[in-house]
Amino acid sequence: MFADPFKAEDVVLGIHGGTAAARSETSPELEKRLRAGMEAALRAGYAKIKAGGSSLDAVEAAVRVMEDAPEFNAGRGAVFTADGRNELDASIMEGKTKKAGAVAGVTTVRNPITAARAVMEKSVHVLLARDGAEAFARKVGLELVDPKYFWTEKRWLELEKARKSKSRSSAMEFVQPHQWSTVGAVALDSTGTLAAATSTGGMTNKLFGRVGDTPIIGAGTYADNEGVAVSATGHGEFFIRYAVAHEINSLVKYKGMTVSQAADEVVKKQLLTAGGEGAVVALSPKGSFAMSRNCEGLHRGYITRSGEAHVFLYE
Repeated sequence: MFADPFKAEDVVLGIHGGTAAARSETSPELEKRLRAGMEAALRAGYAKIKAGGSSLDAVEAAVRVMEDAPEFNAGRGAVFTADGRNELDASIMEGKTKKAGAVAGVTTVRNPITAARAVMEKSVHVLLARDGAEAFARKVGLELVDPKYFWTEKRWLELEKARKSKSRSSAMEFVQPHQWSTVGAVALDSTGTLAAATSTGGMTNKLFGRVGDTPIIGAGTYADNEGVAVSATGHGEFFIRYAVAHEINSLVKYKGMTVSQAADEVVKKQLLTAGGEGAVVALSPKGSFAMSRNCEGLHRGYITRSGEAHVFLYE
């Protein structure tokens, strides 16, 4: 079983850049870009907290950086559906009021995480999908782009590989675990309020209209000031069925488990037994940060209250 070598305290922001391919498939140049992108995300989120901003500000800022970086499966680097489209999902949640917002299947919103926050703050709804989410984003003045903005050669080649795979017996079988990666963040602000945010392009070669756990509150994203903030990445169907983010929160809140114990219980026991692959990052109101995975690689990192940043890929 894959084990992280430490547990971090006094953390104000933790992030993940999704599950990863085998290290042998990741070039030194790509590793360098991934580390740089994650450190930039940490710095962007930390700047919000340092300036007195909210945990919501921090997670949105961190995720936006990763959405704009083509190395990650979110925003500009999103994977393609079986129809050759980029369909993006995102969600955000605040732990004091448990307000939340999400979008699913958007194709022209440059930063889906900002659209998710707009749904939370500028509508009476939690989740908007596809054309309705696009129309809402346009109405509230968010930045829209041509769908070509999300096209990258790397992701297109991954789709072609999936299409040519002889091992697939149905359109719901996929090629590589890292091709269903996601980005996310969890944060704690000076008021003691937690927040979580997650954004993804989903699974390579996914069926038209497929929605995974990322925009599902309680599956891929959850925040509760009496428990933890969680952002997940992995095979979304399992994360939905096991309500992973909410389950981790419940184990902390009602069973008295530590953040690390609860994350491991769900990811390394419940999910693993069911055959679900993936990982989570989680943060408590006291700044205890945990990362748990049952896969080889997880792009992840955190920054402490004093501004000390740490980024890891396979360590």
